[in-house]
Amino acid sequence: MTVTHAKGFTAAGVHAGLKKSGNLDLALVVNQGPLNAAAAVFTTNRCQANPIIWSKQVIADGQVAAIVLNSGGANCYTGPQGFQTTHATAEKVAEVLEVSAGDVLVCSTGLIGEQLDREKLLNGVTAAHAILSQDAGPSAAQAIMTTDSVAKVAHHTSPSGWAIGGMAKGAGMLAPGLATMLVVITTDAVVDSDALDRALRSATRVSFDRLDSDGCMSTNDQVTLMASGASGVSPSESEFQTALTDICMSLALQLLRDAEGSSHDIAIEVVNAASEADAVEVGRSVARNNLFKAAIYGNDANWGRILAAVGVTSAEFDPYDIDVDINGVSVSRKGQPDQPRELVDLTPREVAIKISLNAGPYSATIYTNDLTHEYVTENSAYSS
Repeated sequence: MTVTHAKGFTAAGVHAGLKKSGNLDLALVVNQGPLNAAAAVFTTNRCQANPIIWSKQVIADGQVAAIVLNSGGANCYTGPQGFQTTHATAEKVAEVLEVSAGDVLVCSTGLIGEQLDREKLLNGVTAAHAILSQDAGPSAAQAIMTTDSVAKVAHHTSPSGWAIGGMAKGAGMLAPGLATMLVVITTDAVVDSDALDRALRSATRVSFDRLDSDGCMSTNDQVTLMASGASGVSPSESEFQTALTDICMSLALQLLRDAEGSSHDIAIEVVNAASEADAVEVGRSVARNNLFKAAIYGNDANWGRILAAVGVTSAEFDPYDIDVDINGVSVSRKGQPDQPRELVDLTPREVAIKISLNAGPYSATIYTNDLTHEYVTENSAYSS
């Protein structure tokens, strides 16, 4: 189950003809209420796609009736014509659902700088509306895929009788600011839009925002959370927060595992930092270091590359009081070698890096992957 795991939601995934491959390329998710509460977070990239510009206006009142998503084109840097296509898409959804266009979120993903075929897009909305179903969550998840090799879905049912489900797409350009590519999460819990916004920002801060696959932030990233209230259950804020964070973490790690061409999933845990911000900065610096990522790809426990990446940050630490572990092996302590690097086994896909700054009580974990030949090959031919 995915976005239709929670009561009060229907979905559809169709082939609108936007992709030459003939695969599904348009998804529609509809909130049937009784609540239409919603929250969303967006890429912090200043260069933003037309759907982001539109959706920021829609979410302002915390009310959303539906969200429509297309793959096969980002609709970014497509000028007034592109924004009109986004507007027309929302209007078409509003027409078939008999709701306000101002309550329809729009998301797009794909190549930047190419106009979407508006007629195909609108016909796709009509086709999706005709087959809306509580069983169509999986097809909706497939319809938003681009370079993904698998659909990403997650769900949870609370013992108290409410549920939450979600879908995500993303395999590259995973270095978000509050969001990662396209994510839709639904719940039938009774939660108002202000509480949804607080919970979503808290959950994305420690999940999607800690995912840094390749240091590249998309123009189209959006995470949306919608509540139907159909269960009639009002969970405590802490119960809802825990479940939402678990869903976000599950989807984020699925995105990491499907990162383009990767052969290692790397968790960089920074501990004993002077602040959480320091821990995040250090973890992200290592995650974005191509020499470190290439070393992991080659199964080379070159811990010097980790310390070199730590050293370019502004975090508070003594450069000669840093400890580094790789997959449980202490390779460096206080500015000198510890156990031989040959003891580190990097053949498994999972890699755990632990960096102790010995400067305070704070910690954070950043998730990344290695840099492979396959990543370069795939992205060198992305637009062809």
